[in-house]
Amino acid sequence: MGGETILQMREIQKSFGGVKALKNVSLDVKRGEIHAICGENGAGKSTLMKILSGVYAHGSYAGDIHYDGQLRQFLGIRDSEDIGIIIIHQELALVPMLSIAENIFLGNERARNGIVDWEVSYSKTRELLRKVGLADDPATEVGALGIGKQQLVEIAKALSKDVKLLILDEPTASLNDNDSEKLLSLLLDLKARGVTAIIISHKLNEISRVADAITIIRDGATVDVLDCKGGNVDEDRIVKAMVGRDMADRYPRREPRLGERLFEVRNWSVRHPTQDDRMMIKDVSLHARRGEVVGIAGLMGSGRTELAMSIFGGNYGRGIQGEVFVEGRAVDVSSARQAIESGIAYVTEDRKGCGLLLDDSIVRNITLANLGAVSASGVIDEHREAVVAEEFRRKLHIRCHTVSQAVGNLSGGNQQKVVLGKWLFAGPDVLILDEPTRGVDVGAKYEIYTVINQVVEEGKCVVMISSEMPELLGMCDRIYVMNEGRIVGEFSAEDASQEAIMRAIVRNGGN
Repeated sequence: MGGETILQMREIQKSFGGVKALKNVSLDVKRGEIHAICGENGAGKSTLMKILSGVYAHGSYAGDIHYDGQLRQFLGIRDSEDIGIIIIHQELALVPMLSIAENIFLGNERARNGIVDWEVSYSKTRELLRKVGLADDPATEVGALGIGKQQLVEIAKALSKDVKLLILDEPTASLNDNDSEKLLSLLLDLKARGVTAIIISHKLNEISRVADAITIIRDGATVDVLDCKGGNVDEDRIVKAMVGRDMADRYPRREPRLGERLFEVRNWSVRHPTQDDRMMIKDVSLHARRGEVVGIAGLMGSGRTELAMSIFGGNYGRGIQGEVFVEGRAVDVSSARQAIESGIAYVTEDRKGCGLLLDDSIVRNITLANLGAVSASGVIDEHREAVVAEEFRRKLHIRCHTVSQAVGNLSGGNQQKVVLGKWLFAGPDVLILDEPTRGVDVGAKYEIYTVINQVVEEGKCVVMISSEMPELLGMCDRIYVMNEGRIVGEFSAEDASQEAIMRAIVRNGGN
């Protein structure tokens, strides 16, 4: 077992709208092994696995896939499943209102003459559930199960399709310690039964326990392959390979002039909105001083956005506990209005879905969060509105024909500037930015960075969430690191590095 190569992917390339997600990736997996794929957010890991599983059809990418000795050209996910390649995505593909049995055999029903045979379906489901260590009733609605059990149901579904190669994308990202342990043990059990597995993960403690080999992808290319059978996994080598790209000088310079503590969060905890037994934010404390840009680093699922949204008006989660202070006094942030009145603003990562009214004008979007400043006796002064919008157009270099133009017709970078303008007009002391330069070109990024520097030079503070570590390192005076809903590291600008941040993440996985 583990000697013969079952999968070869050669020189895989994939583009989205002219942007190369995969430039030149090769992958070799041996039969009966657990092969880990590591890399930062956006490295191309999930894209590669979607190509392998047929989610991205042959013809939409360049390169070759050889599986079980044959050249394969999958036109859809059904083609890959027919030969035993099954993918379980990070976002589980289960239907909450259907039973376990219905989910397992959805699209593959056990039927006679077009009628579902429930006796056979339940019997087969019980057999499959035993294999993954579950004793639940097959008639139980999947929505009533915890996320850990749902993950195991997905694996049972894969077993029902006679899986030969199981692909798991960040399978433990949403699991607690106990459920993660069960899943890893099941993977080792499946390996003993001859199932080959590919696991995408950033948790080196888990990878070192189960992986026989590791392929590391960076910026859409394979950069290193490690054989783990010979001994312990070299964490430093993995971290360096994951983040070892050059940083260009793309950030406006600023001399920090830090004042007193302006913003503080103490012992903040948040439960999942629908799963009361699942803590999403776990006793987080952080602070920011006047004139300071504070970063929050972390991988997908670490809880960064959930933290920000829960602080800004309780817009995420249930059972929120903890305290928020502005200028040393406790403030009520239980609604967005109260958060704004307390001097806190939040620029969402989803500018199109949550940050802007795309069909409305630049004018209306910029004044939306502070209508009281452009109205009298409840009537909006449209001339005053236009003057304010024109001021922010000049200040933020918003490229448009007129401030009456619909925001939906602007480029992504200019839309982001409008979002910033809206919250700057609200006059906050604390500006929380969630992925402020996502989908923005390099020139617009620099202009947004300049605005951030201007905000803190006025004696305010900025809390910046970003998946781009070079951005955090280039802009922040101090960086917190989150993983699995906790703060797992804190670095000054002098001590921060991509390696140090990634090491804090992977060495605290599951802690």
